[in-house]
Amino acid sequence: MATHLITITVRDYATRYGLSETDVHEFVDLGLLSPAELPETIQAEPDHLVRLARLHHELGISKEAIDIVLAMRQRLLEMQEALARQTARTAQLERYLRGSGPVLDPES
Repeated sequence: MATHLITITVRDYATRYGLSETDVHEFVDLGLLSPAELPETIQAEPDHLVRLARLHHELGISKEAIDIVLAMRQRLLEMQEALARQTARTAQLERYLRGSGPVLDPES
């Protein structure tokens, strides 16, 4: 799946999502956001920008704890993908054992 990144100024991001510019700079310092090539701009996926703002501003999670929450979310997504692969492989094996379908490459 292709990643869609946008570039936004620190001021626009802070204003749009109810954060202070200091908060945004701290997100960059903590590695939660990536600076863009132009000064005072950041680059990220739109969903990531919204997620950071909600975690900090709306839910009151500290900037330091957001990294942990995002890492747990990423791990959960990876586990869901692995579960989907294993479920598909199990269904494929069941079809094969019943003689009703071809076996596909397990890595696809």
